[in-house]
Amino acid sequence: MHEFKQLLLDAAGALGISLTETMCEQFALYYRLLIEWNAKVNLTSLVRPGDVVIKHFIDSLSCLLVHKPVCGSRMVDIGTGAGFPGLPLKIARPDLRCTLIESAGRKVSFLHQVVGSLGFFDVDVAYGRAEELARREHYRDSFDLALARAVAPLPVLLEYTLPFLKTGGYFIALKGPAVEEELPASGNALKALRGLVREIKIIFLPFIAEERRLILIEKTGPTPEKYPRRPGVPARRPL
Repeated sequence: MHEFKQLLLDAAGALGISLTETMCEQFALYYRLLIEWNAKVNLTSLVRPGDVVIKHFIDSLSCLLVHKPVCGSRMVDIGTGAGFPGLPLKIARPDLRCTLIESAGRKVSFLHQVVGSLGFFDVDVAYGRAEELARREHYRDSFDLALARAVAPLPVLLEYTLPFLKTGGYFIALKGPAVEEELPASGNALKALRGLVREIKIIFLPFIAEERRLILIEKTGPTPEKYPRRPGVPARRPL
């Protein structure tokens, strides 16, 4: 695990992100659990240590390059899958209060295992669809930061995420270069859901130079009551 930790430290350092020894131990445990569970649950196609470090862990931490949430912020990760990007961000920023939303039961079981093993008492694993959970009082208009990675095209993603945010909160969409084609189609959704694109940051993952786009969107007003629409509708009929 020494090489794993050194790669993690070097890659994070290349982005200007500092990790402690405790954080490196937590990432190493996360990796071991990911590989162990991946043998029985389809969590990721990436299993080599270097791929997981760069394309999952560091890719997730790149959120911090476009927005640094204040201490104690409440964060929600929509369609988190195996915990990306929410759990890596929680490891690097233990002060954040984190909710992980996932609709696949076996992935939820994995997330509970990881959260318990890492000793996180302020991480909520929520089983369900974003369209339904966003209507619960505990979640709606409640978060300072929303995240989503590899979930849906941007117009659809906006309807999944913005209802969770407080006015003045931020949504970070982790995307590839193809998001440039999604942005022109997002105008209606941004207007209807009270979102404003504040920054589009281009980054390259350390050591492999794969391009990523981080889309930072501010929520400028309360979500209209009719959004999100019922499950499945946002994807079939994007705003």
